[in-house]
Amino acid sequence: MTKPTLIVMAKAPVIGGGKTRLAREIGAAEAWRINRGLHAHTLRLARDERWRTMLCVSPRAALDVQLPGVWPRNLPRALQCAGDLGARLAAAMAPHRFVAVIGSDCPMIDRRHIAAAFTALRRAPFALGPTHDGGFWLLAARKGRDAARAMSGVRWSSQYAARDVLSNLAPRTVARLPTLRDIDVLEDLQAVRAQRSARR
Repeated sequence: MTKPTLIVMAKAPVIGGGKTRLAREIGAAEAWRINRGLHAHTLRLARDERWRTMLCVSPRAALDVQLPGVWPRNLPRALQCAGDLGARLAAAMAPHRFVAVIGSDCPMIDRRHIAAAFTALRRAPFALGPTHDGGFWLLAARKGRDAARAMSGVRWSSQYAARDVLSNLAPRTVARLPTLRDIDVLEDLQAVRAQRSARR
C-alpha cells in the first residue's frame, strides 16, 4: 500500500504576508516572528516516515523562496491554485488517495494527531479536526476528489466553516478528531500561551 499524503497549505511567512488580523493587534514584525515560528513547528512535525509530506504554497514566488530553519529545502512544493480557500483545498486534495490537509497556524498539532487522522480513515471516508473558532485544523479523505466536491458553498473564515463542510460531506461519513486552537488573533495567542503555562 502506498503511503498516505499530508499536504501543508502555506503562505510564505514574510512581513505583511499572512496573519493580517494578528498583525493589526500586535504589529507586523511581531506577527511575522510568530508566524515563522508556527511554520517551523508545523513543518517539523509534518515530516514522518509513515506518510509523505508536501507543501502547497502561495504566492508563486514561494515555490523558490529559501527559508532556512522554517521550510525544509528538500520538501516537495506545489503552487496553490487561484480562488478562495475551498477552491485551493479542492485542487490540492483531488489528485490524491488517503490524503490529509493541514494549515500552518495550529501550534497544538503533533504527529499523534496526524497519525490518528489517517487511522480514522480506516473506519470512515473522511476525518475532520475542528478548531475553537468554527474552522478546522485538518481534513482527511480516503479519496481526495470526494472531499474536493464538498468545498463549495462553504462560509470560509467564519464560525460556520467546519459545520458547512460537515454538512456537505454528510456528518455520518466523517470521523471527528479533537478540537484544537489555531492562532488568528491575539486572543488565540494568549489562550495558547496560558494553556502552555498551565501544563508547566
